[in-house]
Amino acid sequence: MILKKLAVRFIKAYKYISPLFGSKCRYYPTCSTYALWEFENDNFFKAFFKSLFRILRCNQLFPGGIDYPIVKKNLNPVYGKKIKIKYWYVPLDKKRFYIIKAKNE
Repeated sequence: MILKKLAVRFIKAYKYISPLFGSKCRYYPTCSTYALWEFENDNFFKAFFKSLFRILRCNQLFPGGIDYPIVKKNLNPVYGKKIKIKYWYVPLDKKRFYIIKAKNE
């Protein structure tokens, strides 16, 4: 849990200073956003390796494009509660979902 929080803080700090270097990511969402979503929705080791492989693919040898994170989750319905939605989970199959950021209002 501590490693996960540390990683999220590091990524948020990087996202704060990264506009100084210009936009160089070949994917949407950017590699730092992808890593942030992974760390918020998956365990530390899976998120670390998925983010690492994504960063290694972000070069001229790969075409780039749209690449949303995929996580395995067991989702339970919530009835009668008002909840704030941070991410949409779009089904890929029965246990795997694409993560898409919900609009902040």
